[in-house]
Amino acid sequence: MSHDNLLGGPAPTLLPAEGPDATARAALAAGDDARAAARTAPSASLPWALLAEQALATDAVAAYAFARTGYHRGLDALRRAGWRGQGPVPAAHEPNQGFLRALLALAQAAEAIGEDDEATRCRTFLVDSGTSADEVMALRG
Repeated sequence: MSHDNLLGGPAPTLLPAEGPDATARAALAAGDDARAAARTAPSASLPWALLAEQALATDAVAAYAFARTGYHRGLDALRRAGWRGQGPVPAAHEPNQGFLRALLALAQAAEAIGEDDEATRCRTFLVDSGTSADEVMALRG
């Protein structure tokens, strides 16, 4: 089986349906808040992304810390799923959404604290992953 898509690049990376983010989604669906979901599934990106999104309006430094945690949890998961540092990470695939939301929140928090190089790098990463800030922002509902 080829690992390249029709454009000659890497195949999309799809995080597994069952994993830490699924555990976090189940905790959230059962009524847990983002902090409780982070305690239930600390290796998931989604609860850290949610905490970052919540903190963006009031505490950019906390938002940055939460987002960076979710981002690194997501990078770990992507690497375990075969990602090698480039290629699509589709936002339409629900298990990928926690990572992408953490990445966008990291860009926003970095911008808010004046870390412009990091903000630019994160926004470029979103585009390089085959998505956009607008598409990921829409996931926030």
